[in-house]
Amino acid sequence: MADKWKHTALLVIDMQNDFILEDGLMRVNGGKAIVPNVIRAVEIARHRGILVVWVVREHDYLGRDVELFRRHLYSPEKGGPTTKGSFGAELVDGLVIKEGDYKLVKTRFSAFFATHLHSFLQSNRVNNLVVVGKETSLHLNLSDFMRGICCFI
Repeated sequence: MADKWKHTALLVIDMQNDFILEDGLMRVNGGKAIVPNVIRAVEIARHRGILVVWVVREHDYLGRDVELFRRHLYSPEKGGPTTKGSFGAELVDGLVIKEGDYKLVKTRFSAFFATHLHSFLQSNRVNNLVVVGKETSLHLNLSDFMRGICCFI
């Protein structure tokens, strides 16, 4: 069965505590409700031998790598949303990066802007991409990045 899926990857977007939990610093409405479906999608992907790519935001403690309009959220005393190594940057309970998965760290909305995701997918011969997670539409301004890849949300 894995042969059928060898050119497919599952992209899991921003399923981190700061975006999903009720007290998350960047909570997205409805985020908690999608967690069971994302867990199931990851289970199915692994069962079928589909490459799982975890796209996460991780920022410098002082926010030096965030968008200018978000820098006010960071301070030397408390850091800020999805600060690298913080509880808020961890995946929500039930989601775990396993051996064979790939973790891509981004510092902007898009998983494709200023990352190596496109080249990673190409080098792994991925031409079908299934996207799940938080605010997937923000990550799909793909016209310049996704030539030759079919995307399912």
